[in-house]
Amino acid sequence: MRTRPLKVALLGCGVVGSEVARIMTTHADDLAARIGAPVELAGVAVRRPSKVREGIDPALITTDATALVKRGDIDVVVEVIGGIEPARTLITTAFEHGASVVSANKALLAQDGAALHAAAEANGRDLYYEAAVAGAIPLIRPLRESLAGDKVNRVLGIVNGTTNFILDKMDSTGAGYQEALDEATALGYAEADPTADVEGFDAAAKAAILAGIAFHTRVRLDDVYREGMTEVTAADFASAREMGCTIKLLAICERAGDGASVTARVHPAMIPLSHPLASVRGAYNAVFVESDASGQLMFYGPGAGGSPTASAVLGDLVAVCRNRLSGATGPGESAYAALPVSGMGEVVTRYHISLDVADKPGVLAQVATVFAEHGVSIDTVRQQGKDGEASLVVVTHRASDAALVGTVEALRKLDTVRGVASIMRVEGE
Repeated sequence: MRTRPLKVALLGCGVVGSEVARIMTTHADDLAARIGAPVELAGVAVRRPSKVREGIDPALITTDATALVKRGDIDVVVEVIGGIEPARTLITTAFEHGASVVSANKALLAQDGAALHAAAEANGRDLYYEAAVAGAIPLIRPLRESLAGDKVNRVLGIVNGTTNFILDKMDSTGAGYQEALDEATALGYAEADPTADVEGFDAAAKAAILAGIAFHTRVRLDDVYREGMTEVTAADFASAREMGCTIKLLAICERAGDGASVTARVHPAMIPLSHPLASVRGAYNAVFVESDASGQLMFYGPGAGGSPTASAVLGDLVAVCRNRLSGATGPGESAYAALPVSGMGEVVTRYHISLDVADKPGVLAQVATVFAEHGVSIDTVRQQGKDGEASLVVVTHRASDAALVGTVEALRKLDTVRGVASIMRVEGE
């Protein structure tokens, strides 16, 4: 074993960063044995140096992150500060000064992953980011390495623990959205401002990363269709149960049927109770991967939190340090396929549409005619009504999003349709 330690700079020492530092200290001997050399925490960049950080030598603390990554003796920079800047500049500066980088920054990778990979390659360094998606769940490395000889066709998953907790609570207790969100906040699963989670921004960033790796195509955050879950109601769950389904906020990345393009999207969807993702409870994450040779694979586990995310960071750190010792680099960006990314209008799936209609003869015939005129085939219809008002629930066969949008626009023009109560996609079949 080499006795000279590999030096690590840590950018950020919050929930995840402090766990990374703790594990590096408490498991130092094991890490050294796995890497082939000891690793040494050489500096920790923070915004508030006065805060007490148990187990970290105060002499390592600095507020000058730029000076830390510019040190010529740093082998690996671990970035867990998040956001776009200064993270982007610090990472590229680290590459330029000879360090490889381990990051958990999903937002930055989804927006500028191609540029960061190019900077790493130009400087002969590694960029690893297992912790950017689904916390402790090994997912990026299996997609990038274990399935490198396979053709991935679809990635379908729950990649945000906050939203899964809320939806699971609504399903299991009958709670409304706000009530479930309040409980998630009280338990620490939701931030004071939960927008990034409940509006799907967090999941969309992860979907962009997964799609890029799975399909060897550059997929940016702007390419991902995003729809939040704040409009999901107890009535939607009641309808889902009648269909033998539940509701999840899903990240879905898939190839078109002809393989000539890909799509990436995040939205709430009904999913059959028989599907493995339907049983994912609480704040857990799970991702379902479908490929030609391997068939169906499922990855499941805690998707967030200090210790689970730190576990993924440390796994990357070990891999990058091994590469450093051997003078090699690991897999970089693979975007050779360069498939076009289609918009949401091209997506084909089933739909569950709930309409408020007048309770009188001929309404069903009018509604069915509109669906037929737009080429959307109806699978089932359920109608209930009294006192002149009724609800009409239509479940379609597979149709394009564009066709469904046209259908709904036409339905709204019917005098007998009072309103569209909800529209939800049905996935996982």
